[in-house]
Amino acid sequence: MSEAGQQSNASQIECDRGTITIHGPVSANYLEALGIDENLNNFRKASKQKQSLIEIAKSDDGFIHIAVHDNTLVGYVTFHRPDAYTRWYRHPLMLELGAIEVSPQWRKYKLGRSLLANAFSNPIMEERIVITLEYCWHWDLENSKLSIWQYQKMLTGLFGTAGLEKVQTDDPEILENPANVLMARVGKNVSPEDFDTFERMRFEGRLIQ
Repeated sequence: MSEAGQQSNASQIECDRGTITIHGPVSANYLEALGIDENLNNFRKASKQKQSLIEIAKSDDGFIHIAVHDNTLVGYVTFHRPDAYTRWYRHPLMLELGAIEVSPQWRKYKLGRSLLANAFSNPIMEERIVITLEYCWHWDLENSKLSIWQYQKMLTGLFGTAGLEKVQTDDPEILENPANVLMARVGKNVSPEDFDTFERMRFEGRLIQ
């Protein structure tokens, strides 16, 4: 999302390690000025992950909400348009929750829930259909010490706090592993017609060309 379209919404969490600030959407310039916790490496090396976040923040259709402690990024959640090669890109109101990550030593403070609460307080969420495509090969099973099914339950519970619900689809990547899951939240201002289009898109055989 361009900087002109961003309105930062901030909240603070006081904990035994100091103050954690949750806010967003944040600009690319703001992200560039922050350090990043080296343990934010679930998807790629932390320094490369920071650059990826900056690129999303620079884009016209993406935005980032973050958790910051002492000018260091310790957690984030990303939103962007679905990839152009997917069926979901065809819906003009579709927004994908691309990733959520909290550094392992900060997870006991429930920053994931706080990040989602902050993000979904943005009025734009009521104008969009938000989906998340959860693939088990991205899950941090090693650090979490959870089984694949425990991790799925944890994630669906976390996203459920923001109003996302599990929905069925014949998307091949979701069907590739039974632990994978599609979740969606339909904003209250989304029209019945746009909702019906999404419902048809969930199953490729019924997709309107």
